[in-house]
Amino acid sequence: MQICMLASGSRGNSIYVSDDDTSVLIDAGLSGVEIERRMKSRNLRIEDLNAIIVSHEHSDHIQGVGILARRYNLPVYISSATFNTAAEKLGSIKHINNFSCGTEFTINALTIRPFSISHDASDPAGFTIGSNGQKIGIATDLGIATAMVKEHLKNCCCLILEANHDVPMLEDGPYPWPVKQRVKGRTGHLSNESSRELLMDIIHDKLSYVILAHLSETNNTPEKALQVVTEHLPDTRLNVSVAAQSTAGPIIQL
Repeated sequence: MQICMLASGSRGNSIYVSDDDTSVLIDAGLSGVEIERRMKSRNLRIEDLNAIIVSHEHSDHIQGVGILARRYNLPVYISSATFNTAAEKLGSIKHINNFSCGTEFTINALTIRPFSISHDASDPAGFTIGSNGQKIGIATDLGIATAMVKEHLKNCCCLILEANHDVPMLEDGPYPWPVKQRVKGRTGHLSNESSRELLMDIIHDKLSYVILAHLSETNNTPEKALQVVTEHLPDTRLNVSVAAQSTAGPIIQL
């Protein structure tokens, strides 16, 4: 399997996942033109996409969904509650496939298992994506890591985990108090420390890659996120990196 972080952060999110035969985007939170540009920068053909899967309706996850679906005749997989909330922003989409959190679905040989997460959206979802005996876990935009989240993320070979903020930077930073409370709350975003605790609970010998995602440009730095999340890791060959907001990351071959 292949994975490429096209964008990650409060200004837009999109993840490319492929097993060579089937390729999907998890969210499309940039303009259609920008997603095309970033895929091209990694020699990925947008014409080869088979679907877009939507995690929730916030604009940094759906901005380009409608235009890409129409331009390339792509089916969109989205929960019914999320679609009902996002329908006006998405516009007309020919092929809508509704999923339910807790019920797996397939796109060719890819097996996608959506699971509920704690975030201030209509029906937010995390995902695991499996193919050829490998499993990728995606858990961003969640205020707390519930036991169910941890259960779904077990036994992944690659994890994309939120490490949104450094708590002191958030508390001392420029955000208004209600926004700070929202970010720190149970339906907000995971801190570096919470991301570390989640990782320590689910780490195993076959986990090869961890990508820290959705970092706040105001309340975190890549250096802080890496330091905090990795400071108690056992001595393994685990590769931990940070996804960027402004550029597509490398293609990771699993």
